[in-house]
Amino acid sequence: MQSTTLSRKTALAAGIIYLLTFVSIPCFFLYAPLYETGKMITTNEARQVITGGLLEIVVGLTSIATAVLLYPVLKKYNQTAAVGLVASRVLEAATIFTGVAFMLGAVSLQQKGHGAVTSVISVTLVSLYDRIFLLGQSFIPAINDLLLGYMLWQSRLVPRSLSFIGMIGAFPLIAGFLAAMFGFIDQRSPMAGLSALLVAVFEFSLGIYLIVKGFRNVPAYK
Repeated sequence: MQSTTLSRKTALAAGIIYLLTFVSIPCFFLYAPLYETGKMITTNEARQVITGGLLEIVVGLTSIATAVLLYPVLKKYNQTAAVGLVASRVLEAATIFTGVAFMLGAVSLQQKGHGAVTSVISVTLVSLYDRIFLLGQSFIPAINDLLLGYMLWQSRLVPRSLSFIGMIGAFPLIAGFLAAMFGFIDQRSPMAGLSALLVAVFEFSLGIYLIVKGFRNVPAYK
């Protein structure tokens, strides 16, 4: 009974935190002022970008938290893959924090001075953010969901149809990552967003399922 209660609490916490990973969606619009070439941002726009940075920090923290919360359950089925998921999530968070530092650096630079040099450095920092975003929020999440989807499929902790979406969804995201890296599509284009659709559906659905239903077939905690 105690084991069942513990696993239910773990599932509930993991589900809530998975949904919190979606709080950075507005960043696409919040960061927009830094993409307007030849224009220095205003104080209100700077606060807007900082808000986006804070939302991404939340996502980085929740990325780690989801893997840590799921680890005690997943390790009973595949410890190597469970450790891999934690490591991958930590790496994802590190790239998110680095990207936020680039954006906040660009804001700070623009607030301190104007001129050609400031503009060039600011554009460079935003470009670095775009590059690390591709790695940290396209490629690595695909690896995360491939690992998680496989472990959920293997363990039957959730319906196999749900875990299948996680495994399959990783491949369009990797394809979108490669297409953006080689310049076939713009990483801020609808096509790039479409490549992440199945991953988004998987993670959102998983969060809802864990909140409402919890885990199935959970062995006793030791």
